[in-house]
Amino acid sequence: FGQATRVMSLRDGTKKMSKSDSSNFSSIMLTDTAEQIEQKIKKAKTDSYPLPSNLEDAKKRPEALNLLSILAALNDVSTNEIINKYAEKEFSILKKDLSENLIEKIRPITLEMKKLMSDNKYLDKIVKNGNEKAQEVADSVLSRVYDKVGFFKN
Repeated sequence: FGQATRVMSLRDGTKKMSKSDSSNFSSIMLTDTAEQIEQKIKKAKTDSYPLPSNLEDAKKRPEALNLLSILAALNDVSTNEIINKYAEKEFSILKKDLSENLIEKIRPITLEMKKLMSDNKYLDKIVKNGNEKAQEVADSVLSRVYDKVGFFKN
């Protein structure tokens, strides 16, 4: 998503979106359900004015610019195009479209994550392979340490 290289918090448009934020409503997680995404977007901080009609005005309203930028990135269009489409409209219209777009984009990722997380054989294989690779690296490093220190490896 080229347009939204830095996605800001849904609760504070001046802070970067972060999973460590104290509010669960500040970010969208890949594991969120469609209902959770819709609720988070509905509760995203906005003001009472209609949406800005140009980029300069949007820059003065960080929460508006954030939502507009996210929607632009999801649709692979410029923020200006989204601003022009939603100029002077109510936030509720933008939020509805943004929710629908987010849900559509995230759904395949969420489904794949759930599928993978429920496949215990696959997860066990990943853990086993990771353990083997870590053991190889550790053995190599430990051998060099033993050589330098003058210990003999069993």
